[in-house]
Formats: sequence, C-alpha cells, structure tokens
Amino acid sequence: MVRTLVAAALLLMPVAAFAQIPPPSNAEVLSDDYEGTSYSPYASGEVPDGERPTRLLWGDTHLHTMMSMDAGLFGNRLGIEDAYRFARGEEVVASSGTPVRLSRPLDYLVVSDHSDNMGWFPDLVAGDPGLLANPMFKGWYDRMQAGEGVAVALELIGLFSQGKIPPDAMYGPDTAKYKSAWQQTIDTAEKYDAPGLFTAFIGYEWTSLIRGGNMHRVVVYRDGADKAGQMVAYTTTPPLGSPDPRDLWKWLDGYENKTGGDVLAIAHNGNLSNGIMFPIDAQWNGRTLDEAYVTSRARWEPLYETTQIKGDGETHPLLSPDDEFADYETWDVGNLDVSEAKTDDMLPGEYAREALKRGLALEARLGTNPYKFGQIGSTDSHTALATAQEDNFFGKHTGYEPKPDRMEHAMFETEKGTIAGWQLAASGLAAVWAPENTRAAIFDAMKRKETYATTGSRMAVRLFGGWEYTSADLESRTPALAGYKKGVPMGGDLPARAGSGAPRFMVYALRDPIGGNLDRIQIVKGWLEADGTTQEKVYDVVWAGDRKPGADGKLPPVGNTVNAETASYTNTIGAPELGTVWTDPDFDAAKSAFYYARVIEIPTPRWSTYDAYRFGVEIPEGAPVSTQERAYTSPIWYTP
Repeated sequence: MVRTLVAAALLLMPVAAFAQIPPPSNAEVLSDDYEGTSYSPYASGEVPDGERPTRLLWGDTHLHTMMSMDAGLFGNRLGIEDAYRFARGEEVVASSGTPVRLSRPLDYLVVSDHSDNMGWFPDLVAGDPGLLANPMFKGWYDRMQAGEGVAVALELIGLFSQGKIPPDAMYGPDTAKYKSAWQQTIDTAEKYDAPGLFTAFIGYEWTSLIRGGNMHRVVVYRDGADKAGQMVAYTTTPPLGSPDPRDLWKWLDGYENKTGGDVLAIAHNGNLSNGIMFPIDAQWNGRTLDEAYVTSRARWEPLYETTQIKGDGETHPLLSPDDEFADYETWDVGNLDVSEAKTDDMLPGEYAREALKRGLALEARLGTNPYKFGQIGSTDSHTALATAQEDNFFGKHTGYEPKPDRMEHAMFETEKGTIAGWQLAASGLAAVWAPENTRAAIFDAMKRKETYATTGSRMAVRLFGGWEYTSADLESRTPALAGYKKGVPMGGDLPARAGSGAPRFMVYALRDPIGGNLDRIQIVKGWLEADGTTQEKVYDVVWAGDRKPGADGKLPPVGNTVNAETASYTNTIGAPELGTVWTDPDFDAAKSAFYYARVIEIPTPRWSTYDAYRFGVEIPEGAPVSTQERAYTSPIWYTP
C-alpha cells in the first residue's frame, strides 16, 4: 500500500525557468507520450489559469497579546511587536521570565486581539487614573498587584460571558483610546510585514458570547493601513456592536463597500458553543435560518479553525462512534466559562465534520451550503507566543507557562464541571498552499480553501480530486502537475463527472522533518441521503508497514515507541511518506458528498509527558502519555 515518494517531487515546488523557450512550432516534435504543451513542465501554461500554489506556508491566524484584556489580566506583558518577533524566529523572554524560541520560524501571523475593550489592559496595568476611578477596575488593579491576576481574569471572562460588564466602563470603538489601540495594531502589522519573507496580517477577534456560548470569529484583512485604517474593528457590545454573526457579516460587507478592501472571518471553538455554532434550523435566538443567513455565512466564512488550544474540533466520539480516532483532545464539559454543562444533544451543532454534513442538508433545503468551509488550525494562545510543538508548549495564558505544577491547576472550575490544566492542547497550525509569501497570496489561498489544519506538526499534505487520476500520476515524481491539470485541489468542487466512474482522489503526505513518521492516511466522507439524513464513513486508504485490516475492517495500530520516563520515542515504526490514488468504492452519483483527508502520525510524547520529565513530576491521572499528531485537509465537494 505504501508508495515511496521523493521529497522534492512530493511537494512539487518548481521554480519558473529564468528564460522559457516557446513550444516547437511543429507540435509533433514532442513525443505522443508527453502530455505537456511545452518542453518545460513548470511553465505557466501547464498550470490552469496561471495559478502556481507551489509553496507550503505555515502560520497562526489566532494569537493574543497584552492588548487583549483577558490576556493582560492573566499576566501577559508581551506586546504586538514581541508576537511578530517571536513568530519570525527571534528569541524573546516570556512574561514568566523564561527565554523561548521556535524551532523554525512561521511564515505568517495574524495578531488577533479581542476587539471589545482593545487597549484597555495596557492602561490598567499602567495605573491610568481614569480607569482606577471605576471601583470595579480599581479592585482588579489592586488584586493584580497582589498577584491575583489569574483569578481576576477568570472573573472578567465570566462577567463578559454573561454580559455583566457595564458598557460605559469599557473602551468603546468611538473613543480616542480605542482608536489609538486599533491604529497601533495596524501600524505594527505594517512594520513587520515583509513580502516574500514574512507576512504580518492586520486582524482582530470578534468575541461574541451568548450566555457563555462561544461564537467567536477572527477577522483577517487582505489589506494594508490605507484601507484597514478607515474603520475601527467591530465589537460585540451594543449599541455600536452586536453578538449576532449576521451583524458582523453586515459590517464586513460595509467595510468592503466603503474601502474596496477584502476581509474574511474564521469561526472557532464550536466545541464550547453548547450547540449554537452550526445551527440547522434556527439561531440561538430563535431566528430561522433563511437564504440571507446561508449565503452570507458562505460568503464571509470560507474557513473554520478546527483545532486549537481549547480542544480539537474535528469530531466527537458520540457523533462518530465508528471512528477510533474521534476522541482526540476532546473538551466536552460545558460552554466557554463552564457556566452551563454540556448535554449530548448539543454536540451536533459543535463539530466540523457534523457541520460539513449539515451543510449538505441546508444546501438541499435553501440552495446554498453555509458550512462549505476549508480547515485550518491555530493556537489561540494568550501569551503572545505562537507555540504549538509538544516539546515547546507555553500554554493558553501566562498562568500556564512552563512550571512544575501547571498541569494540576484547573483551567476552569465551576459547579458545572472542571477543565484540568493538563487538558490544554498544544495545537495547532494553519497550512496554506500559495504561490508566494505575501498577504494577497495567502489570503487568496484562504479564500479558495487550499488550506489544511495540523495539531502542531509540520507534515506536508496534498489532496486532489478528479475522475481520471492514475497511479502513474502519483509515481510521475511531479504529481501536483497532474493534480491541477486533471482535477481540483483541496477546497475545490469536483468538475463535471466524466463517464460513469467514481471520483478518484490523489493524496500524499511527507512527515515533519523533525517529527514522527506517518501511521496512515484516511479519507473522511460525508454524504446526503435521499431522505435528507446525512451519513459518514472513514476509509484507511494507505498506511505504513504490512498491516492488514481485520475482520471488522479496522487497521491494527501502528505501535507505540514512546518512553514516558525519558519523554522520547523512536522513528522505527511508520513511514516517512505515504501516498495513493483512491477511488470511492461506495460512490452514488445521485448523492451530494464531501471528502477530506486525515493524516495520522505515529505516537509521540504529549506536552504533559515532556513536562513530567523536565520538572521531575508525575503525569496527572487521566493525561495521555502520548499523542498522535494529525492533519485535516479542506474538503473536496461533489454535487450531482
């Protein structure tokens, strides 16, 4: 089942020839066996529409600095400049006093500080007299000085979640201080944006909470200061803001109409929404889903952040009982502030795979699929440090930066339930295939959904769908040329059906150069039945070793070499690269469907295991010793 692929050909990162020679005037000079139109297979004519997404770029679209009020109260003292410096590979000193650096720089970063009350915390920590005149803020300031910042932050999150912070006690978007904070966000992104080397996006997080139910979106700009500076960020606090996504979409539309710019929104943490992130009939407020809802959401939200620090959001074991990899870094205790406990009926409105299935049903009912999104990962770190590696994990906020007891402290704890410190996930990263490292190129890749999520590992993954792929295309050493020529990449729609056959998918992956080998590649399929119900199935399509599926159809585990005592493993199992051309054996031409690839690594030590080894402490009860890092590609859709 394993196909060994040379790394350079696997990724297909061709460079345009310095001088391209036109094709011979006599076409017959080229061999009949050669399908190209020019001698050079890398010439622009060989790739449809001149698109050349040959660069794999790694980034984080969701990071907070001390400009965010919760991050600051948690103890973050690093600003926007620190975040960019760290992301591009420089060493910085964390707020807890520890030197920290990435193993490899990121290619791009979105600093996404909360839009509500942006810039408030730097003034509070500086003892601004205007803020300290407010008894609530004075109390927080005094407790923060006494070392109770984490408790204050949790209190603030609870009050904000329940809408109990007086609006007049916050920096409104019409105030000079708010406008100054937004301008600082823009100016710093402009300073660190270096086209071709490192991309600094302008962005923010719109932090909608419905009685603690998470409805957050990160807003990302394709634009620079000339356009982004014309309007301040949108907030969730009335009367100038709103917690309803419909109003955010109206604001995005208004921004583009006014400035001629381009923006998009990325939802995240449906797993903490208590069922309201992906509605099927009506929003949380009872407003029925209609044509305006589905078309607006489809337009403004091309991506979903599937995995991050606050739990993995691909699927849940109760939603996917036949999927042995479904229970991965699951957070299912309650909503964001654990003010309401989770119930099983909430789960279908929370996870990416179920949302993709619901999208098929909504398209059949309303004509547009509102959940036709690509997948990415990001960190949601509130430390200004975009760390996603298990052996270099600096936690959700400064209170959970590395120290011997960080795993024992509850992240959230109420009478409704507890989220333990060790349950934080060292996830994730946003991978994009783009022609160059610029705002425009990366943003456009996001819009066309040529993206995938990983839980932190930098494995390289390609997925193409079409009707004519063959094993020869994969073995050609330049598979992406055939991938684009014969079909569509991840994020696309299958072209019109050719003949009576089933769709074929060419998928291949190369392990992270400093990570674990690969266990397997799977194709996850969801489809719509004639009666309006949806179904799913996970196929193992290629795997390492000579394993064979059992009588139940399940592939035996790849093994586990993790040594908990030394927080180490060996790459003596698994494969460095995997690839195959797979044909759907259950294809029904009458049924709408989607397909995405899930790539699974061999077991490697989890961050909690590294902590136990480095600090000489016990691994907490319930904490996994190892983890199997994974990637989720954007889907490819089939429509009859």
